[in-house]
Amino acid sequence: MTAPHPEDIQQAVAAAALAAPGVAALQPALADRLALAASRAITARTTTHHEASGIRCEHTSEGGWHVEVRCILHADRRVVDIARQVREDVRTAVTACLTQHGTPKPVTVLVTVTRTV
Repeated sequence: MTAPHPEDIQQAVAAAALAAPGVAALQPALADRLALAASRAITARTTTHHEASGIRCEHTSEGGWHVEVRCILHADRRVVDIARQVREDVRTAVTACLTQHGTPKPVTVLVTVTRTV
């Protein structure tokens, strides 16, 4: 079978993270913010680009995947509970995506809460 594209992994991660109760949005990285600020033309950004802006996916040397998700949470929820839920949901989504493309590989998920609103 074919290897999954990082964009496929990012889409699965974004959908899983944003579906978790208590997650308000994903926090874009500094590079995403700078690229947006530097662009002269104002264009409509696709949903995929918005969703992937708070996610970093790396293929590890062992053949697995390392996924980092930066979340913005609603303030009325316990951060630790939401982070655990996001980690499990993202791991499940990435494993399912990898299974569609062949044998699933190990998935490590790091959830970072950057702020609450």
